[in-house]
Amino acid sequence: MTFINALEENFFACGRYWGSLNSSLNSTQKIYSMNSGIMSADLNWAWNERPLTLDNAGAIAQIKNSYEQLALPFWWWVYPSGQSAVTRTVLESAGLHRETAIPCLAADLSRLPVDAALPAAITISLVENDRDLACWEEISFTGFAMESASQTQYHNFISSFDISCASPQKLFLASIDGKPVATALLLFYQETAGIYFVSTLPAYRRRGIGLNLTRATMHYAQRAGAKFIILQSSAAGLRVYQQAGFKEYCRADIYSIRL
Repeated sequence: MTFINALEENFFACGRYWGSLNSSLNSTQKIYSMNSGIMSADLNWAWNERPLTLDNAGAIAQIKNSYEQLALPFWWWVYPSGQSAVTRTVLESAGLHRETAIPCLAADLSRLPVDAALPAAITISLVENDRDLACWEEISFTGFAMESASQTQYHNFISSFDISCASPQKLFLASIDGKPVATALLLFYQETAGIYFVSTLPAYRRRGIGLNLTRATMHYAQRAGAKFIILQSSAAGLRVYQQAGFKEYCRADIYSIRL
């Protein structure tokens, strides 16, 4: 498995898994869509796992219409396996426009340095019960600066998460001096683990909490048997992830409807 394969396969698996939790997953001709019910485009995904053709126009229109009926913004993700000149033409013909390209990073867990001790003030714990999950929800909601109007939808989506031992995803809380201040999520699929939902409360940023949390999730994934770990990064988070040992291997094109 190459790094790009790992990036794509984990992202695709994550979208399919989240869509299955609330029965929002739709698929046709290797084109998928899911929604979280939240008014945030980066939590409502459509994606194609191979290059689009002109014959896909109907399926794309159906997906677009489904989001419009739900009044939800969405991002259409195009990874390298789905990129082509025709893909871009078909999406643009459907009224979607390429907005940006998101850095996609990965690391080989067999080359992970020995796990260093956390700073004395920082602790990292696994979410194992409903009380922890409620705390994780509150911190991530605030950390992502979600609009207050979407709080109920956010709660409904996070409440669908399975936190049992059998779940393919694990949620983490980072605390400083005993106060929970940051979140992360690991999604396991085959040989890969993907990091999602990394957030830190504004007042606790630039203290190394995000870096230590990222490293802790990497070591957890290694111990769980994953060979590769992946994530998608904002421009602001790129330096932190590179410090943790990640490298950029590709970019995912993001298409959306311009309002």
